[in-house]
Amino acid sequence: MTTKAEARTADAAGSRLEADLFEPIRDHLQQQGFTVRAEVEHCDIVAYSEGRLLVVELKRRFGVDVLIQAVARQRITQDVYIGLPRSALRTRRKQRRVQRLLRRLELGLILVDLSRSPATAHTMIEPTPFRRQISSRLRARVLEEMIGRSAVHNRGGVPATKLMTAYRENALQVACCLAQLGPLTPRALRELGCGSKSTSILQRNVYGWYRRVSRGVYELTPSGLHAIEEHAQIAARYLDALEAQSPVSEADAGTMRVQRPRGTG
Repeated sequence: MTTKAEARTADAAGSRLEADLFEPIRDHLQQQGFTVRAEVEHCDIVAYSEGRLLVVELKRRFGVDVLIQAVARQRITQDVYIGLPRSALRTRRKQRRVQRLLRRLELGLILVDLSRSPATAHTMIEPTPFRRQISSRLRARVLEEMIGRSAVHNRGGVPATKLMTAYRENALQVACCLAQLGPLTPRALRELGCGSKSTSILQRNVYGWYRRVSRGVYELTPSGLHAIEEHAQIAARYLDALEAQSPVSEADAGTMRVQRPRGTG
């Protein structure tokens, strides 16, 4: 547990680091012709030049707190920047994500390289109006994935878990058909309602659930049967639907196996 003394020491260290950002940013702004003042009406830095009022909020780390403060300063001026040490955004990926967020909030970003002597500041982003653009490609992908799922199979907010995607569910539907009816062709699977991707699902065999037994004919593997047992609740719906359908022709279906795989209800 952190003691009060340790907390005060940490706060003092953080304050020193934030204060270390002041002089490089002040010099950076003065070189652009701004008159700079510190701690003006709760603003860390205020600068003025030829009618332009500029505010900079200093923080040692990037987080929600500095975003809240910076957005509040937009009631004063449209030119609001966040000042951070360059080390706060260690990776290029984090830099890109932070820059993308700040552009949407119409905030600027000034980074200070404290590893230099003397430390130097550089403006990474100017606070400019943001025009939102919707990616038609990403929108189409999300809609296709959502429509392809038959129900809510995953729990939102749980990372690093095996998701039941639309593709995986479609592959499970194919597996159920093979488990119930024996070896089948892609054509037979399409007639059973497995959709236009049946051929691709069988040929790619991403999960190792199928095996080709002859030209254009596939059967279920032990891995496929295990997947049906693992996702018994979802598989049960497909198996129930199969029982309600008429069997496909002998030309397209192998030996009929109508007994439910273990674990599907």
